[in-house]
Amino acid sequence: MGRTTMAYDEELADRVRVVLEDEPGLAEKKMFGRLVFLLDGNMAVGVSGDALMVRLSADEGEDALAEPGVRPADMAGRPMQGWLLVDPPGLEKAEDLRRWVGRGAAFARTFPPK
Repeated sequence: MGRTTMAYDEELADRVRVVLEDEPGLAEKKMFGRLVFLLDGNMAVGVSGDALMVRLSADEGEDALAEPGVRPADMAGRPMQGWLLVDPPGLEKAEDLRRWVGRGAAFARTFPPK
């Protein structure tokens, strides 16, 4: 039998939902085996496997790569510009998850609604 892999961690998705539950214009969309969270039509964060995908500005993203458990996001081996992955050790504490989700949400809010 083939090995089954999860597209995204449902528990992490539920934790993200709790953080974003009061955000106006919140929507979820499954894309490319990931679950993304949009604010007024702009992607803010997502769940990819067991990692949190976070959308940040280029400058903030470069600085964030120095933080523990953070790596560039990729799709089929190609870097995804403006996206980072935060692995589970960087998300264990609720305040860490809130901080990362908040960063992605703040960046999404810099764009006009779609």
